Amino acid sequence: MNGGYMGKLLRVDLTTGTVTEESLPGEAILRKYVGCLGLAMKILNDEVPPEVGPVDPENRLIFMTGPLTGTPAPSSSNFVVASINYDVPYMAGTAHSHGYWGAYLKMAGYDGIVVQGTAKRPVFLWVHDGQAEILPADDIWGKDTHETEDLVKKRVGNGQEVSVAAIGPAGENMVHGALIQNDKNHTAAKGGMGAIMGAKKLKAIAVSGRRGVPMADPAKVLEVTEVWRNNIYAAESVGKLLSKGGITRVYGYVGQTSMLAGKNLSDPEWGVTYSSNIVEAAKEWWVTPVSCYGCPIACSYRVEITTGPKKGTVATLGGGGENTEGAAAMIGVLDPGTALWLTDLHDRLGFDSSAAGCSLSLAYELYERGIITKEDTGGLELKWGNADAAVELLNMMIRREGFGAILADGPKQAAERIGGEAPKYAVHIKGTGYNLHDWRPVWSVLLGQVIAGAGPCWQAPGVDAWATEPDLGYPEFTPGTTAEGKPEQVKKTQMKKLWEDCLGVCWFATWGVPKAIELAPQALAATVGWEDFTSDEAFQVGERVINLERIFALKRGMTAEHDLDVSPRLLEAPPSGQAKGKSIEPYLKEMVREYYRLMGWDEETGKPSRETLSRLGLGEHAEAIGV
Repeated sequence: MNGGYMGKLLRVDLTTGTVTEESLPGEAILRKYVGCLGLAMKILNDEVPPEVGPVDPENRLIFMTGPLTGTPAPSSSNFVVASINYDVPYMAGTAHSHGYWGAYLKMAGYDGIVVQGTAKRPVFLWVHDGQAEILPADDIWGKDTHETEDLVKKRVGNGQEVSVAAIGPAGENMVHGALIQNDKNHTAAKGGMGAIMGAKKLKAIAVSGRRGVPMADPAKVLEVTEVWRNNIYAAESVGKLLSKGGITRVYGYVGQTSMLAGKNLSDPEWGVTYSSNIVEAAKEWWVTPVSCYGCPIACSYRVEITTGPKKGTVATLGGGGENTEGAAAMIGVLDPGTALWLTDLHDRLGFDSSAAGCSLSLAYELYERGIITKEDTGGLELKWGNADAAVELLNMMIRREGFGAILADGPKQAAERIGGEAPKYAVHIKGTGYNLHDWRPVWSVLLGQVIAGAGPCWQAPGVDAWATEPDLGYPEFTPGTTAEGKPEQVKKTQMKKLWEDCLGVCWFATWGVPKAIELAPQALAATVGWEDFTSDEAFQVGERVINLERIFALKRGMTAEHDLDVSPRLLEAPPSGQAKGKSIEPYLKEMVREYYRLMGWDEETGKPSRETLSRLGLGEHAEAIGV
């Protein structure tokens, strides 16, 4: 290899307080798994046996970049955080983030960090210019993610270019849905990775560096990536939709297509009002787009709210709309400024708003229906739109206090603890929140969340919404509420997505981008020096990672029935909107089975066949999963 990789990993043992350097695996392994998600899953499978639990010291918390992170490739900011899934413990947890953290880690001389053990007292890790040290964080413990970033930067020296990934109080107290935030606008939100970090008493990781990322053929890299960047805006890609802090475009689209997740998914028509409120209010706000490293899109934004009850406050948010729906729309908050303020609060406290929001919205609907009362909630009036009550409940969840303790372990467990009819109204997949829009009008997206190999998350977007994939044979959106063709759409888009998750580039630079399935492999080949690396090999990398995640879950006791652990609310027909009267429930089991068949898995057990494992170079796992 002549480029792409820095060649080293950091091994951090918090129990012994030691930091050591290791070489990356050899070229044969790297070519099979590439980097980011693939390499992190390889290490997780190799080092974490099935009997280890999420908060055990023996568990690993892995931060991994890819060979294109920190290069001229568009949006080359991606890094992944991987561990056992805290929210769905029989699966892996994988969370992606952007900003500058991944690029700065590479420039400090490292491709990734593997954290094991548990510190006796709170600490943070400082990685800079080929050095790493574990430093005390007692005085930072208890601070929110933004305060932590500022304090850590001050501690290590504000004069340097520093990026900080940190947890908030939710992670410290190991609450369901705890996330890791970096650069104030970006979160590694899925799988409860913040809770794993909190269990290890690791408050933050600060990184800084000035080394350049080597490239085998710099001229070719620039040639390919110039075409790639131009293609982001050559079609209606997601990157184009979300560019320049595209909040108004997102909400206009979501409202018009009945995909706004509002009021615990009980009232799709209400979502039209919510989305139009944000579109109109944004015209009056000061919205400043915020770019990640090497990013031509700038979907994140800093917004000064200049109208309404939260006038004068500032929110620093990531691109997309799922975050505000989880934080605000799901509990019926209509004021747009309050919605953004609540979303920013979730980030600061260290909550994935999809997970926390589904717990809160369950409580709100139960209260509205009279199933719970003020006596149950400790006096809180959980009427739709009561933002103050939500703030109090979030803090009670962090403290595991009163009614907050009932909600602190996710919507499914909360519903079971409340009992009675409560499970009927919970919104969850496999017990936790998913990427929160209302996917009932677009069944390939919903199926993709159901079968995702790391708990419900963006792995297989299908082609019902957001972007088409002409290069996969889908030049137009497919009808949303039909089972026909959905499993194949999910398989193809999942293979593409998970391959791209190994590279070190943001998904918004590839999703719906013309020729991305050719340009990304070309960029990798020119960067690393794998001149014969093709699109076919790339898709096999994606398929291999899908199977590796499945293997990890099967070893931990996952069965095919777990893929059907979907809440009744997601399976019922919406009462209004574009999917009115249409339900995926009669078709879901067969859709999952068809997905299994297409993947080369047993349709009854969901286990990969020996032939599939052998073809992908994973044959050594056959005996462990009983095939």
